[in-house]
Amino acid sequence: MTFILNFDTIVIYRCLGGKYMNINKLKSELIAQRESKFKGNIYHYSQVNFAYNSNKIEGGKLTEDETEEIFETDSFIPKSDTAIKLDDLIEIKNHFRLFDYTLDIIDKPLSKEIMIDMNKILKRNTTDEENPRYNVGGFKVVPNKIGLINVINTSKPEDVEEDLDILISEYEEMDEITLEDIIDFHYKFELIHPFGDGNGRVGRMIMFKECLRNNIMPFIVLDNDKPYYMRGLKNYKEDKMFLIDTIRYEQDLYENIVNEMLDFDLGDK
Repeated sequence: MTFILNFDTIVIYRCLGGKYMNINKLKSELIAQRESKFKGNIYHYSQVNFAYNSNKIEGGKLTEDETEEIFETDSFIPKSDTAIKLDDLIEIKNHFRLFDYTLDIIDKPLSKEIMIDMNKILKRNTTDEENPRYNVGGFKVVPNKIGLINVINTSKPEDVEEDLDILISEYEEMDEITLEDIIDFHYKFELIHPFGDGNGRVGRMIMFKECLRNNIMPFIVLDNDKPYYMRGLKNYKEDKMFLIDTIRYEQDLYENIVNEMLDFDLGDK
């Protein structure tokens, strides 16, 4: 696949084959490599790149090298004069734990309880946990919005549980879930924005989980592609394909890494 990006257009040339394949081997390898503690494998890559990019999208200041150092040694030496908030460090480590939790519940149906657990893991021991406005461990109690310019309104706090019930019920009742369905779920989840903070990171982790659960190649949204990802979310109602094509690009990048790091054909049973 060749993918050409600029700020006005996305041009895609892609092969449709190979995305909906048997992912059981990838799932098994991610779990086995977590236990092995070896470096330089697909589990190591996924942990570091997912934590770095997902936190960076939300304004995190840690570099990719610093994220890797924290993952490997549980410590790091700052490489620049940039001030690092304690919450940045905590949330990077929490994201590692969130990824491991996701591996543990890959095949479970989505539920409000899983979403709450994900947010609780991500925000544990942060300053937000001590602030009742964020209601860590539960849904938002204060209205929130997406963006500062061209603001997108989200569900009112009192509507969150009902809106999630409808979203989850409609999703889980599908006979066969596709990548497009997972992306659509993500868009609707972000419109609800059920938590005081951490919605984007939880939402992207849900997509990773649901891809693995539904035998679809997962992906990591890269910070370098944040403008296209955010534009795709913002304009999704008018142009679904922009976000879908952006995600397919990220999917191809991750698949290439998987193929390089794993010495078997994912298409084999």
